[in-house]
Amino acid sequence: MINGYVQKAPNFVLNEVFNQYYESMKSNNIKHKPIWNLFDPTKNGEISDVTFFEKLTDLGIDREDPRLESILTSLKNLKVNKDGVRKISKTVLTDLVAKQRFLSRLLEGENIIPDFQSFRKEVKDIFDSTKDKNGGKVADYIPQLAKVDPDLYGVSICTVDGQIIEFGDTRKRFTIQSASKPITYSIALEEHGIEKVHQHVGKEPSGQRFNELTLNEDGLPHNPLINAGAIMCSSLIGMDQHVSERYENYQRSWIQLNGGAIPTFSNTVYLSEKSTADRNFALAYFMREKNAFPPNINLHESLDFYLQCCSTEINAAQFARVAATYANAGINPFSYEQVFKPETVKNTLSMMSSCGMYDFSGEFSFSVGLPAKSSVSGVVWIVVPNVMGICIFSPRLDKVGNSIRGIAFAKELVSRFNFHNFDSLLFEVGKKIDPRRKKYESKVNETMSLIFAASNGDLDEVKRLHAIGVDLNQGDYDNRTALHLAVAEKQFNVLDYLIQNGADTGTKDRWGATPLSEAKKLKDKNIESILKGN
Repeated sequence: MINGYVQKAPNFVLNEVFNQYYESMKSNNIKHKPIWNLFDPTKNGEISDVTFFEKLTDLGIDREDPRLESILTSLKNLKVNKDGVRKISKTVLTDLVAKQRFLSRLLEGENIIPDFQSFRKEVKDIFDSTKDKNGGKVADYIPQLAKVDPDLYGVSICTVDGQIIEFGDTRKRFTIQSASKPITYSIALEEHGIEKVHQHVGKEPSGQRFNELTLNEDGLPHNPLINAGAIMCSSLIGMDQHVSERYENYQRSWIQLNGGAIPTFSNTVYLSEKSTADRNFALAYFMREKNAFPPNINLHESLDFYLQCCSTEINAAQFARVAATYANAGINPFSYEQVFKPETVKNTLSMMSSCGMYDFSGEFSFSVGLPAKSSVSGVVWIVVPNVMGICIFSPRLDKVGNSIRGIAFAKELVSRFNFHNFDSLLFEVGKKIDPRRKKYESKVNETMSLIFAASNGDLDEVKRLHAIGVDLNQGDYDNRTALHLAVAEKQFNVLDYLIQNGADTGTKDRWGATPLSEAKKLKDKNIESILKGN
């Protein structure tokens, strides 16, 4: 299983698992009572269909989510009252939830972001705080891109559970340009495998502009995420297919990646790019001169296909779902379809981590620490592995071609949440929010860790927890604090540290005992002396 979803299994196995799950959900009244109460039922023991969908919206589920199709069908069979509202009983709700495993996990808080409303508020705050980043300008070397409204700004997030956040211009379509390159690379990997693909393209950052007329020392493009490398990957896709079939299959991959939405194609951008493609033609001929292409490649068809890939249109809401598929090891969160193999996703994300942000790739990896890819259309898509996909769209670009607001949003995101790949190594991570934890779970876990460390005399761990802001006077379920346990276990080094750092000797547990009263029971004068500060 990957992230709770069955990846591949014989149908009879899936059916058996589902039947057991369904029956247990129907009969488990204890489990379903709190779920029912989430909807604030009326005194008559009913909720309206409006209330039902409002709750799902609060939890990040879009009304158009394809997983709701069977639920919508079931609700249509319910009677409509004089106010045009369908009433749902507890029995009906239980049946609806039991038929949709994703819905029961969502309502029980078992999804990857349990406190979704708090997370959405934080994201909204980041979105609002980055709106005023009005520097830079739109790309103008492609005439059609120069016509884009520079003030567009949209942010969309899709978790691996299919929870959605959208702020701003998330439904405004844009051509994907260089943001298509990781997908092109993934398709080439799926067709030919990593060894074959990398016989024709390298794996290293180029240290040059994305369209620089340069190859590595082997006469190959430096990596798949610059123009030369993407042209090479395009030439590898559908080598035996007619040119029309190549693009049709490419488009099909996008449909699978985003869960069913069909991307469009901008012929005006395609023609605009083709009329200004001298550098790309030069790169292609340079690679042919170095024998970098596989045999029998039609150079002009490959270039046309590359430009068609760049001229494909999508919006931020759809792109976030694409990114979520990568976050979910290649499994789409809505269709549960394995679009790309996990190995393909791993290799693509690795390439995005080192080469995805033009000449800013090293700095982005250092400061943000997440795989990402940008494009001159103003899109940045980011993957938080096993958690979510993110798409930011804002056409104002900095001097290297990255969205100014996109970079600002990404930096603020990882300063607020512990999403950086190496955050887990730092003590300071405790100062960031971990949205993957249930509400209050972080605080409870840290408190219990402190108490356990104190009882075992682990002074280093006590110091570490204190350094990241854990309250030394926070008690457990019996209100027994670290000081209570240090006294009971006679951990003198920990006792001394706790007292010196403000631990309260008068805190009472549920039985009224204080650390000092426990010391007196132990008849240990040394402990009493430490507690009294002597």
